[in-house]
Amino acid sequence: MTPEQRARFFDAAAVLFDLDGVLTPTAEVHMRAWAELFAPVLAAHHVSQPYTDEDYFRYVDGRPRYDGVRAVLESRGIELPEGDPGDPPEADTVCGLGNRKNAVFAAALERDGMAPYPGSLALIDRLGALGIPAAVVSSSKNAVPVLAAAHLAERFPVVVDGVVAAEERLPGKPAPDIFLAAAERLGVAPEHAVVVEDAVSGVAAGAAGGFGFVVGVDRGVGADALAAAGADVVVHDLADLLAADAEKGGS
Repeated sequence: MTPEQRARFFDAAAVLFDLDGVLTPTAEVHMRAWAELFAPVLAAHHVSQPYTDEDYFRYVDGRPRYDGVRAVLESRGIELPEGDPGDPPEADTVCGLGNRKNAVFAAALERDGMAPYPGSLALIDRLGALGIPAAVVSSSKNAVPVLAAAHLAERFPVVVDGVVAAEERLPGKPAPDIFLAAAERLGVAPEHAVVVEDAVSGVAAGAAGGFGFVVGVDRGVGADALAAAGADVVVHDLADLLAADAEKGGS
């Protein structure tokens, strides 16, 4: 990072964090849940092309759950009824599959718990010491239970997640609306806020929203893809930002 990039991050009026893959390794749990969902679905529809991690990054990562289901099905030429969000997990509909995936994820979260990335936790502590407010902005409807499981709930007075987006009819990433809603709740103009994202769709949302600085966190999607989507800088771990802050001379 250049000195100018470091200043743009730590001089921000607020930082808006994605959750899965940025603060907590929930992306790994989500990836396993999506794979567990689609393997039998593709087999049942006689699709020979298997579901892979590449599909997760291309079609699912950062998007609302039902949008991810639709994208994967379309990529394999499978047509299913939309259904209704109240569909049971057994239903062979877009919403039913999305609910089935969520049931798999919830069971894994309850069984295994969740711990934040150490570098992310250290950065949250640093922002707190500097008095810089932070929010969580996530497409997931599981953001609140994940934050609770990771003992981070009290760190974020503002959470704009899939539940809020549905209630307020906010379009999901790559549209910038949920990030803009979080900035408004913090009373900060977008140009004075930072977005931190690991998904191409999330980085694109930050860029589209006119935010002052967009940090891409490369947890597997690739630095080039994040930069192409609009990231001003790409790091491999949020501890990299702390190292930059130390170089800057912050205390």
